[in-house]
Amino acid sequence: MKETATISRRTFMKTCGWASAALFSSTARGAIMQASGPEVEFVLRGGRTWVDGRWCHCDIGVTSKGRLVVSRQPVYCNHIIDVTGKVVSPGFIDILADNSANPERTFQVFEKYKLTDGVTTALQMHGGATHAGDYYRYFEQQKHCVNYGVSTKVMNLRYKYPILTNRLKAIESSLDTGALGISHSPEYHPDTTWDELLAYARIARKYERPLFLHTRYSSREKELLGVDEAIRLAQQTGCRVHIDHLNSTGGTFHMAEALERIRNARNSGLEITSCVYPCSYWATYLHSARFNDGWQNRYEMTYSDLEIVGTGEKLTEESFHRYRRKPGILVAAKSGVQPMDTTVKPALMEDFCVIGSDGGIEKESCANNHPRGANCFSTAIRYALDEKIPLEKILDKMTARSARIIGAPMKGRGELRNGYMADITVFDPDEIRGTATNANPCQTSAGIELVIVNGKIAYDKQQLTDNKNGIAIKY
Repeated sequence: MKETATISRRTFMKTCGWASAALFSSTARGAIMQASGPEVEFVLRGGRTWVDGRWCHCDIGVTSKGRLVVSRQPVYCNHIIDVTGKVVSPGFIDILADNSANPERTFQVFEKYKLTDGVTTALQMHGGATHAGDYYRYFEQQKHCVNYGVSTKVMNLRYKYPILTNRLKAIESSLDTGALGISHSPEYHPDTTWDELLAYARIARKYERPLFLHTRYSSREKELLGVDEAIRLAQQTGCRVHIDHLNSTGGTFHMAEALERIRNARNSGLEITSCVYPCSYWATYLHSARFNDGWQNRYEMTYSDLEIVGTGEKLTEESFHRYRRKPGILVAAKSGVQPMDTTVKPALMEDFCVIGSDGGIEKESCANNHPRGANCFSTAIRYALDEKIPLEKILDKMTARSARIIGAPMKGRGELRNGYMADITVFDPDEIRGTATNANPCQTSAGIELVIVNGKIAYDKQQLTDNKNGIAIKY
């Protein structure tokens, strides 16, 4: 990025002009509108931006309060950042980030790799926290380079509260203290009953929060039954349901049918959404119920099709059983088990399907994490560009649509509109791509040029800055 010379704050504040109202054109949607004179700290100029349904070269100003000023005319300010040839996007929103195992020890590394992938808001809606109130109280005392938030994680609560009535009280307490929603994964807890799921959905409806669901089945024979169960929950309770990573659970073998079921449910008035991540293989913990007896038939794989992420070691029958006794070993399935052309691409054609990583990097050296934890969004953009999917379509699935799935706490984020929070990602469309691999997942994304979080530059020229301006996203 090219910038003007640095000047003192006092001189800058005297010389930086107010964005003149005469320079702004108003539109019905209000993305570019009359300005009332916000104090502009710096301006991004020369980049290509999708605003009001078309690409344009707008000035994107950031005020001293971290708010956006969007103008098709020059915004006068001494601090101009030249982003010519780059795309200026709302900051990416990861609604399926995952760092629930040891967040107190790992959140800084986790947030670093989200930020370097262009993510400005990382929300853990698949896992999350046992109790959101405790989580937010602790993490609001820490400094964050991205915005953060959590659901209440039913899998943890099932261990802590064996009696359902006590568990439901804990869920409500978590929602009362800020949780963004309820998350559960019946495939990992196969003893979850229908009545239990129904109870969670009713609470989600009561609190007007989404229920994030990793469905019950991943096999060719049964995966659509999990999709049907998610739809029935929405039908019987009226709650908002989000189906996690449909490409690996629910639509791996029958994506067209899964999408049709969801589409029909939405046409009937139900609020159902889903997400995918841009990879042709999944990864999960070897000790989990997903690898209970019969997994070879369910996933149509064998031992040598599994690889330990971070080392590249291929499993054998002996090492499978040995590692399975050690909690925390993440293994990746062979490439191609969820073909991009038959899973991810058709899902991306649907407005109700967004991008979510289902991952996160926990430590720097020999990270035992899927590469999607570091490079999900850059990989998704590269895939869309290579497959001739309109750039604005894929960006919408990383920003505005993801914000709307969460609801009220994300109001004023996810779009480049006057007065919205200045969460911005600038990238080079020719260079953007993921670089992480199974052997080495700890790789920053190529092509991410600049990331701004709540009006402060957090990542620039491949370097993290000292600005840690992320805040809690919660009810």
